[in-house]
Amino acid sequence: MSHTMEGKWSLDQVGSLSDKVAVITGANSGIGYETALGLAKKDMTVILGCRDLTKAQKAKSTIIHQYSKAKVDCLPIDTSRLRSVRAFATLVETQYGKLDLLINNAGIMMSPYQVTEDGFENQFATNYLGHFALTGLLLPLLKRVAGSRVVTLTSLSYKWAEIDFDDLQAKKGYSRRTAYGQSKRACLIFAYELQRRLAGADYDIRSIAAHPGLAKTNLDQYFPALIRPLGSLFLQPARQGALPVLYGALETAIKGGEFVGPDGFQQMRGSPRLVDSDEYSKDIQVAERLWTASQSLTNVIYLS
Repeated sequence: MSHTMEGKWSLDQVGSLSDKVAVITGANSGIGYETALGLAKKDMTVILGCRDLTKAQKAKSTIIHQYSKAKVDCLPIDTSRLRSVRAFATLVETQYGKLDLLINNAGIMMSPYQVTEDGFENQFATNYLGHFALTGLLLPLLKRVAGSRVVTLTSLSYKWAEIDFDDLQAKKGYSRRTAYGQSKRACLIFAYELQRRLAGADYDIRSIAAHPGLAKTNLDQYFPALIRPLGSLFLQPARQGALPVLYGALETAIKGGEFVGPDGFQQMRGSPRLVDSDEYSKDIQVAERLWTASQSLTNVIYLS
């Protein structure tokens, strides 16, 4: 039975969003870039938050080349460094004064063991802790807009690990795969818990989790050289992988607290739809414990 395109969500269903401002971390390549392009095409002002401003400027040029009316700004952020996260939040506050959409996208995958300047394991810092801090620091700007949203990227790899509260920074032993899984697990738990806390505080802000399925991005740089070429055989293009993120950011029916992923076999590819996750990711005790730990590690306290 062949599927028609009927009922499949696409960006064409969304009208102009010209007065809105979005921040996307890690927006110069992969899912982040495709998400930025999609939002720019809807006339949103898009802030590319990137570690490397040269790459960010190049991404900006490419977006404008594809859509000449695009409003794109580049600001520096390295989510693995808390001082960089704080400086970025200050710049956004100073230059924009409000925020309609925050997309916590920046990430590294299965990188070698490294400790950041703040003393954190690098994947946990880059993928999760930096975004936990950033969300808290930008919350005052999100509060100024009714119906603003935070979309946090996770990955199917969240199933690879639970949260090791006794050794969050992998000091007792490091597995690239487990550390990556834990960081993405933390992102998913955070997205759910953020929604609970926003609702509890009666804020008109929605928190959504999204995952791209299996998408071809430059995150595979640490994969063994032998398997990297095989990626294109079963991975969907980044443009397709960005659709669940855009759906989470723009679909009007979303209330907050949802998880969006592809609708295909085992959520690996396809069109965006609401998906479910395992019980552990929804465990409120685990979520509260993670939130408390995150606040004390980052020293960014909010909704507590």
